[in-house]
Amino acid sequence: MNYIPLYRKYRPQKLEEVVGQEHIKKALKNAIELNKISHAYLFTGPRGTGKTSTARIFAKSLNCKEGPTISPCGVCPNCIDITNSTPMDVIEIDAASNRKVEDAQNILERVMYAPVNSRYKIYIIDEVHMLSTTAFNALLKTLEEPPEKTLFILVSERPEKLLPTIISRTQQVRVPRLSEKEIIDGLRASNPDMDLVTAMDMAHIADGSYLKALKMLDENIENQQNLQQFIELMRK
Repeated sequence: MNYIPLYRKYRPQKLEEVVGQEHIKKALKNAIELNKISHAYLFTGPRGTGKTSTARIFAKSLNCKEGPTISPCGVCPNCIDITNSTPMDVIEIDAASNRKVEDAQNILERVMYAPVNSRYKIYIIDEVHMLSTTAFNALLKTLEEPPEKTLFILVSERPEKLLPTIISRTQQVRVPRLSEKEIIDGLRASNPDMDLVTAMDMAHIADGSYLKALKMLDENIENQQNLQQFIELMRK
């Protein structure tokens, strides 16, 4: 059996499984329960704080056959497809590798089509700040007059690089660094044998990034002695 990295193994599938970020989970739950869904969101914050995972869960919550719901069923075709990263109506784009205006134009060409199997056609654009200015302008035209049943979730670590006109047409969701306690709780939940002192040290080194903490744990989990040596080295 192929080894599954911890950050994938413990990737949250529901809002309540996201480590920390209680105010964001509450805001998104309220949006779903009150049926106040914006046509465009901008998730900003440091690396490893749960931006993209939360975006995927939000998409699943909106397109679940039982939804929109704060607790997607996880077993309907839409939920399964999003979990497996193979959905027809949720399109993920890494802007860091799709910066040309032609790529944005390809997105816009697909935007005109209605969702096939879902409630919404959702575009998750990761690292959106990496788009070229020309590509931003192409995207802006769609954000100004979004097609019905189409939703954009933009994700960025560098919102200061975005055009003000893009920001003004989105609902901003700021995803802050996690507290050390939140990281400690997450680490011990995923690795119950971890002692508190080790979890505290790793949480401190992670500097607010749960992804960084999981990757550190992943790199050293097969050999606890190496893990302790790593911690001792980082303490110096």
